[in-house]
Amino acid sequence: MTEQYKVFEADLAGTDKGNPYTDIWLKAAFMNDSEIVEVNGFYCGNGNYKVRFMPTKTGVWTAVTKSNDPALNNIELTCECTPAKDGNHGRVLLKSDVRPQSSSSEEDKFHFAYEDGTRFQPFGTTCYAWINQPEEIQEQTLETLKNSCFNKVRMCIFPKFYTYNTANPKYYAFEGNEKDGFDFTRFNPIFWENLEKRIRQLDDLGIEADVILLHPYDKWGFSKMDKETDIFYLKYAADRLCHFKNVWWSLANEFDLLPWKTVEDWESYARVVMRRDSYGHLRSIHNCVKLYDHTRPWITHVSIQRIDVYKTAEAVSEWRKLYQKPIVVDECAYEGNINFGWGNITGEEMTRRFWEGCIRGGYLSHGEVYVQYEQIWWSHGGKLHGTSPERIAFLRKVMEEAPEGAAPLKITPENHEANWDVPCLCKEDDNSYFLYYFGFFKPLFRTYELPEGCAYEIELIDTWDMTIHKLPGTYSGSIKIDMPEKQYMAIRMKKV
Repeated sequence: MTEQYKVFEADLAGTDKGNPYTDIWLKAAFMNDSEIVEVNGFYCGNGNYKVRFMPTKTGVWTAVTKSNDPALNNIELTCECTPAKDGNHGRVLLKSDVRPQSSSSEEDKFHFAYEDGTRFQPFGTTCYAWINQPEEIQEQTLETLKNSCFNKVRMCIFPKFYTYNTANPKYYAFEGNEKDGFDFTRFNPIFWENLEKRIRQLDDLGIEADVILLHPYDKWGFSKMDKETDIFYLKYAADRLCHFKNVWWSLANEFDLLPWKTVEDWESYARVVMRRDSYGHLRSIHNCVKLYDHTRPWITHVSIQRIDVYKTAEAVSEWRKLYQKPIVVDECAYEGNINFGWGNITGEEMTRRFWEGCIRGGYLSHGEVYVQYEQIWWSHGGKLHGTSPERIAFLRKVMEEAPEGAAPLKITPENHEANWDVPCLCKEDDNSYFLYYFGFFKPLFRTYELPEGCAYEIELIDTWDMTIHKLPGTYSGSIKIDMPEKQYMAIRMKKV
């Protein structure tokens, strides 16, 4: 029995002669009534092969294998799929692809939903090389994530060589090591089994694995593999990992720091991943300075790094208009104390950027770089030490309480005077909800002209102290709200 959206796996025995990674192909087409899902099997060492499949609907699925190895050819497979259990919502997709067209809205294209229609709002964090750390650090990272608010993790397959990241991992994606060199035609089964184990554990915690396929921070030669080797690797990664419902594909971290790879290279890599992914997982590509053309149809959502030392989340409004896709600021700088400007903002500023971006209709990812600790979260994982994560958890709760369809307020000549200076998330169709965020401004009071014929309950939200103070009574017409002359405040209005 296989639960809906979980992984069915068949272990098969075949040849171990020559190089099965390059010489042997294995396929299967799973059928359930008129629905067909084609998958690629893969070699995992010692004459062992696997065929995986993620059933998206209940019932009996059957398949017959095809392979150029006679021992793997014409094997009948049966997957009996049982209904998804509580908490299992399937893949995360674009909300506009999940909701029926009759009930969709213009705002849906900027957001995500699980396969069963449940809303998904990413609150991500970055642990680039956590799977390349010692076993005890990997376990510690999972325990930290279990007790955090984060539901998406940006993580690399290849190890990272950069400031504070100079150690060699125990295992690599390819056979070999730094001293003796790597065999770029053979994969290391131990590495891939651990990677899959960690992705499963993230799924058990309700966390999406935003898997970064390529990146420039390298001393081992993985960033400078030729195009043929890149494609060989991408096929294998997709064949093994696409069956996990919580996988997202990030084609690269900071693609523009790999200038020897052309735009056509990236476009062809995207086509390879799409062809090998049987389920259509989310896809993105991330920048350092130069932005990729996020209008490209293969890109499902915008994964973007700050474009300015100061201005980051504020640009969500511009990016929404430009790209017409979900905006995920996956690197808005990191809370910490490193000597680089990308990694020494305060917890207050990290929290402010999260609020600013969310109210403007986007999403952000957290990161932490405190260098006095042996394990630095941004790359190693381990423990969190900053002050922003619990405030981000508070924000997540506020955002989850916002009604479906809430969107950034559209500024018009009629409302410009009262709303030009701070962002607002609202339900304009029925005037039922308004959430204003003041960031580093600290007014002593605020005046509003409330929609005619409506009465509201009003709350003052202190986003740093994480308190919500409900004002007495209800409000209508022209009102004045006294405020504490303090930064990082918000006002929430709910129609009675």
